[in-house]
Amino acid sequence: MPLVRIDVQEGRTSDELRKLADTIQDVMLDVFAAPPRDRYQIITEHDKGHIIAEDTGLGLERSNGIVIIQIFQQGRSTEQKVAMYAELAKRLEAECGVRPEDLIVSVMANRHADWSFGLGEAQFLNGTLQPPI
Repeated sequence: MPLVRIDVQEGRTSDELRKLADTIQDVMLDVFAAPPRDRYQIITEHDKGHIIAEDTGLGLERSNGIVIIQIFQQGRSTEQKVAMYAELAKRLEAECGVRPEDLIVSVMANRHADWSFGLGEAQFLNGTLQPPI
């Protein structure tokens, strides 16, 4: 568990999308210490022009290769988050050709009571699952 939403503009192949998701998952395992087989990702493709991402005054030139990642998680430190931003930029550029200027990442924290993994149960609360770190 983290739950990762990946938003991209249309134009990537299925293999490219899978490589993008796999690379992000590797960072979740390596930097966020997510347990193996703890993978929850949603990839959404948008028509060209349906992602509007300006540069927030940083002077960044975005391309159609933009990738926006939202990570819902709990218990990660500021240091882990900063390391994750850097590692995502590095690996996504090297392994998927995503320009660092085209990467936007947002992390949202939540609590144990905010998760149900199925069966209408709150597994972190009822003890079926042990909460992450």
